[in-house]
Amino acid sequence: MNELSPKERRALRARAHGLHPVVIVGGDGLSEAVIAEVERNLRAHELIKIRVAEAERDERDAMLEAVCNQTGAAPVQHIGRILVVYRQAPVEAAPVRATRPASPRRVAKPVAPQ
Repeated sequence: MNELSPKERRALRARAHGLHPVVIVGGDGLSEAVIAEVERNLRAHELIKIRVAEAERDERDAMLEAVCNQTGAAPVQHIGRILVVYRQAPVEAAPVRATRPASPRRVAKPVAPQ
């Protein structure tokens, strides 16, 4: 499990504020399918929210720790039934933005004096 500094954690909490949960843990708890979904979303987004439907506080704490241990993510926040985790994307896997080729500049035609 990765550790974050308080400054990093604060910045990530601010980024996560406007996010919606992308993974929901149901009554069956933390299954392999849920971990796979967390992994898929971490690869795509780095910072995700997970909603836990039915569990007590201690169980949610254990789930947060298990998710972080199994995915290599860092815990950011646990507030109510929402867990926030972060894992930095590898540099080589970062999306490459395509750039458009430069368009030739138009040259203004000289205006004949009148």
